[in-house]
Amino acid sequence: MTTPRIYKTEAIVLRQRKLGEAGKIVTLYTPNYGKLDAVAKGVRRPKSRLAGHLEVLTHTMVMLAQGRNLDVVSQAQAMESFASLRADLHRLSRALYAVELVDRFSPEGAESYHVFQLLLATLRRLAAARNVDTVLRYLEMGLLSLAGFQPQLAHCVRCERSLPAAPNHFGPAAGGVLCPSCEPKVAGSRPLSLNALKVMRLLQSGSFGEVSRVRIDPGLGQEIEMHLRAYLVHVLERDVRSAAFIDRLRREDFWQPAGVSS
Repeated sequence: MTTPRIYKTEAIVLRQRKLGEAGKIVTLYTPNYGKLDAVAKGVRRPKSRLAGHLEVLTHTMVMLAQGRNLDVVSQAQAMESFASLRADLHRLSRALYAVELVDRFSPEGAESYHVFQLLLATLRRLAAARNVDTVLRYLEMGLLSLAGFQPQLAHCVRCERSLPAAPNHFGPAAGGVLCPSCEPKVAGSRPLSLNALKVMRLLQSGSFGEVSRVRIDPGLGQEIEMHLRAYLVHVLERDVRSAAFIDRLRREDFWQPAGVSS
C-alpha cells in the first residue's frame, strides 16, 4: 500500500539495535505496512520520552515520518507493555521466541494483518495462559499456514493414501506425515504417535479455545515441539535463536510460579 509522508500505526516491537551514540533502529511489525525498520533518535539518552514506548515486546502506537533510507519515529505511546511477561523468565523466553519467529517469517514490507493479529493474541495469551508452550505451538502452526508452508497432516505426503490409525512418521523435508510404507524411503523422518498427529491436526484447523481445552502431557508436548521445530528449521533454513533460551531454562530447572506450566 502507498505510505504517506507522515503516518500513524499500531506496531509490535520485534527487536532493536544501536545506532550512533544515542539512537536505535527498531524493527516493528504493523498491521497495514508489515515489518519495517525505523530510526528512533536519541532513544538511549536517560531523559528520552520514546525509550519506554519502544521496548521489545511492546504493543505501541507510533508516528513515523518517511526518511531517505529509513523512516523516523517522531512519537510513540505504549498501548500494552506486557509487564507480566518481563517479570517471569518462562513467559519472557516464550515471548522473545514468538517475536523472533515472526521476524524470521516476515520479509520487510510484506503486509499481513493476520500475522499482526496472531502475534498480538500470542503475547496476550502468554501473559495469562497456564500452558505457555501450547500457545507457541498454536503460533507456529498459524505462521506456517499463513506463510504457505502448512504441513500435510491429512494423508501420506508421499503416496497420498489415508494414514492408518497407528504410529506414523513425520518428515520435515517431505513436508508432512509419512505412512509406515513410505517412511523408509524418506531420510530424516521421525516416529509420530497417533496422539501427536491428532493434536497437530487440531493446532492446524481448530481455534485456540479448542486447543487450550486439550490436556497435553509433558511427553506428548515434547514430541509435538520436536516435530514442529524440525519443520521450522527446514522451512527457515536456520534455527530460531530464542529456542536455545527456552531449552536452557528447562535444563536448569528454574523455579516456575504457581499456575504456570511449560
